[in-house]
Amino acid sequence: MRSFSSIHCAKPSFLPRRFPSFTRTYLCLPQRVFIGRAKSAESSADGSISFRTVPSALLIAEKEEAKAVLTLFLKKQGLSNAIATRITNKSDLFIDHLVSRLHAVHKSRYLVGRELTTLEIRDALIPYLESFLEEHGDFLVTMVENFPDPPGKERPISAASPSNSTIDSVKLKAMAQVSDISPGGQLPPRVIYLLDLGLEMEQIKGMTRRFPAFVHYSLEGKIKPLVEFLLNFGIPKSAIPTILNKRPQLCGMSISENLIPTMTYLENLGVDKSQWAKIIQRFPALLTYSRQKLKASIDFFKELGLSGESIGKILTRCPHIISYSVEENLRPTAEYFQSMGVDVAVLLHRSPQTFGLSIEANLKPVTEFFLERGYSMGDVRTMVSRYGALYTFSLKGNLIPKWDFFITMYYPRSELLKFPQYFGYSLEERIKPRYALAQEHGVILLLNQLLSLSDSQFEEALKKKMKKRLDGQVPDSATDGDHLDSQMGGLKI
Repeated sequence: MRSFSSIHCAKPSFLPRRFPSFTRTYLCLPQRVFIGRAKSAESSADGSISFRTVPSALLIAEKEEAKAVLTLFLKKQGLSNAIATRITNKSDLFIDHLVSRLHAVHKSRYLVGRELTTLEIRDALIPYLESFLEEHGDFLVTMVENFPDPPGKERPISAASPSNSTIDSVKLKAMAQVSDISPGGQLPPRVIYLLDLGLEMEQIKGMTRRFPAFVHYSLEGKIKPLVEFLLNFGIPKSAIPTILNKRPQLCGMSISENLIPTMTYLENLGVDKSQWAKIIQRFPALLTYSRQKLKASIDFFKELGLSGESIGKILTRCPHIISYSVEENLRPTAEYFQSMGVDVAVLLHRSPQTFGLSIEANLKPVTEFFLERGYSMGDVRTMVSRYGALYTFSLKGNLIPKWDFFITMYYPRSELLKFPQYFGYSLEERIKPRYALAQEHGVILLLNQLLSLSDSQFEEALKKKMKKRLDGQVPDSATDGDHLDSQMGGLKI
């Protein structure tokens, strides 16, 4: 989503000085705002409902600020100024709700009689609108216009849902515009351009179905400039269709006011500017997040102790980590590994993808898998510290079959503490063939040597071991099990 750092707003001012000073009472509830005649400025004991004497002029000004932010937000989603303004003007209840959010977020400011600046209003509402969009997606406009009644809510009079009908109507109209044939027998220029670019008609329809505003994007003013912008970063033309299909919202974003400032912001954090082509192809949504969303994640990384350089490297390698919620994903995962004694900053730097996993469905089962096989929590900590990707593997498809094969080999379980990367190699293409060759030649190699060496290095290691064995320096593994135990470092499984 668009960064609003570039939006030009009026200078913050103490608005009541410009308006009459009569007052009304503001009742702050979770979903609705009520305005009535002036009463006392008291709060209830439990704080659940608070009555405050708020100048009428201030409420009017805050509503106008909320309308401005909502209009700009809707425009960012690809709507024209006229449509965005019309939606905002017919959504009074949602505007009231936004104002109630302001008072909830900045409750202490109102209690001492201090007013919010334009910047503070903007910073409070934008993250909320972004989360609202993430929750409702294509239903955003319908939710705003029908607030607080959600789409699909049963109506006592009719079983049909007007909200759903409206949503379907919007999508159908958008879909019709994609395949609309002109009197001259031509598809819309926008569609012809996208087809020539390499997109399939079904992809274009799918993009429109998921994001109806896409049909309103100007070909000359939005789509073509974005494509040229991406090509100038070294992104191959063949990759453009995939990028647009993944994130059609990119076409509605301002290059000068959003994309370039976002990229500059990330570069200043350490993102390698020479890697933008790869980053955008991996995760084009990165450029659509607001500055507030980016900053929330980056502040958390710093809280964990990561340097700016490390953060830049993480975002370069794994840009989709920005999509993880700080409170729902990143922080709980960090706390889970901290409870194991793991250095979370090191783990995040080595394996950021681990932080997108479910604690209950992914992390805990892996921990229990190793504990059940005789490893201590300290052993598990050692393994994940040495190989951060350990927790990204599935039990059924990876850990279990590789463990089952491992216990048939001549290695002690302590070898996995030294080389947990074992689980990252292909069982059929690497582990089994290499082990079979070592056995065939009567050679003992450390697990690390068996798997991490290149083919040529592995062959050379086999030859050296074979030569030493023939020279009598290394006993035959088939006839000297005691030597094997001592060489491999102790207990066999």
